[in-house]
Amino acid sequence: MTVVTVGVHIVDILARPVSHIPGGQDTVLVEEIRLTAAGSAAGTAVDLVKLGNEVVTMGAAGDDELGDFLVAVLAKHGVDVSRLARRAGERTAASILPIRPDGGRPSFHVPGANLGVTPADLDTGLLRRARAIHLGGMDVTFALADPAIFALLDEVRAAGTLVTMDLLSEMPDLLGLARAFLPHVDYVLPNESQARLMAGADDVREAAEALLADGPRGVLVTLGEQGSLVVTGAGAERVPAIKTEVADTTGCGDAYCAGFVTGLLHGQDVPAAARWGTAAASLVATGLGSDAGLTDLDAVLSLLS
Repeated sequence: MTVVTVGVHIVDILARPVSHIPGGQDTVLVEEIRLTAAGSAAGTAVDLVKLGNEVVTMGAAGDDELGDFLVAVLAKHGVDVSRLARRAGERTAASILPIRPDGGRPSFHVPGANLGVTPADLDTGLLRRARAIHLGGMDVTFALADPAIFALLDEVRAAGTLVTMDLLSEMPDLLGLARAFLPHVDYVLPNESQARLMAGADDVREAAEALLADGPRGVLVTLGEQGSLVVTGAGAERVPAIKTEVADTTGCGDAYCAGFVTGLLHGQDVPAAARWGTAAASLVATGLGSDAGLTDLDAVLSLLS
């Protein structure tokens, strides 16, 4: 039941609550500061492990201290990091996130080694043996938009491997490049802004249907406190959010992906798996950082009973 996450690996440095950036050399006291393994591949990998999956992650980090931290914290959570490339002389991707009192998350970001991920960094033999592959951030790992990778994804899907894809940026040009993956994945899980920008449509359902026409089996658009929109060949369905006390929205999309993939691997249909994702995301929103609040699969299922 191995799940492989491929793509973006980031170290997040988070502080909350931050109502303003102080001027000069002033200091503002906050309640909490955390460092976490984050990003569309790394953050989802941690959540997948917490939900009971065996997980290997692939991508790249620098050979700096942040890279050492990233590898250590992923391994501590139980993620297999043996296929995570370390780039000599490059920086590990990192973000500083001053979390607002309402849970909003502006950021300062260094892309780092993520931009240099190539097909040579992937263990194709392991990908062929995986039960599921989650592509995290194909809009910024542009070198993976390669005909050989598309052919590999088609091959493993034909053999029964589940392939899902999430995104990282909200830059139209990059999202347009990532659209090339859609014929080669089963499910794509953008947020509302990404879906609209990727499809060039103002209406979220229209955007999802346009993306569905490119070839995936389903498009699941996360809508924050409005839940998510699930669009498949059978039609469209709204999945409501679960009310929770929001501390920080960082990583909610990654948790949604992890819950959704786990649900499908447990035999749930797409709307039910989307509810697993919703529950996982609602737990992450209760704490600081991309994995906060999410403990195990039982906690997710308890929100759905």
